[in-house]
Amino acid sequence: MENGVSPEYTVVINGKPTGPYALDMLKTLSILPGTFIRKPGMDDYKEAQEFVELRELLGFTYTKTAPQYFASFDQRLLASVIDYFLITICYAVLVLISFAFISEKTERIAAIVIGLPLIPIAKFFYGSIAEAGIKQATLGKALLNIQVTDMKGNRISLEKSYGRNAAKILSVLPIFFGYLYSFLNRKQQCFHDLIADTLVVKDRLI
Repeated sequence: MENGVSPEYTVVINGKPTGPYALDMLKTLSILPGTFIRKPGMDDYKEAQEFVELRELLGFTYTKTAPQYFASFDQRLLASVIDYFLITICYAVLVLISFAFISEKTERIAAIVIGLPLIPIAKFFYGSIAEAGIKQATLGKALLNIQVTDMKGNRISLEKSYGRNAAKILSVLPIFFGYLYSFLNRKQQCFHDLIADTLVVKDRLI
């Protein structure tokens, strides 16, 4: 500890993490806006210009750069599986609650079957609202640290989010080719991403 301040900034210099440094010590380093820096509790490095306190200390102007790191097909698939699993659990709980008011076996079976189409409908509305929200992600995506953005990395509108999720039908037909197309796309976009001009991005790792 120096001057009563605990060092907390790890700085990548010449490709190697150095430090940690206290905030006032960063003035002595040749830090550029694009220098990678990390603080305790962060899973990933960020550019120096992304820290408010460093912009004030070093006089940087924050310039948001277009995303360069994109979620892979398996990450997106796993996120979707997690979301469907959680929604199905909620549906099962509701069905069990309904059994308290339904005693006939045939009626219980009907209650289970009739509501099944509600699961993808719930996923559509939940996904659209969550991906247009502050976290830009459903719970499944958030657990995997991936987000839905526009082409510049910004949060998308609710209208665009609804359009993107509705366009997933084009990625499913025929034989899920729209999803498989992500393997051929440099930014790993599916058909519905191309239609909505969106990206699914992941955290940058060094």
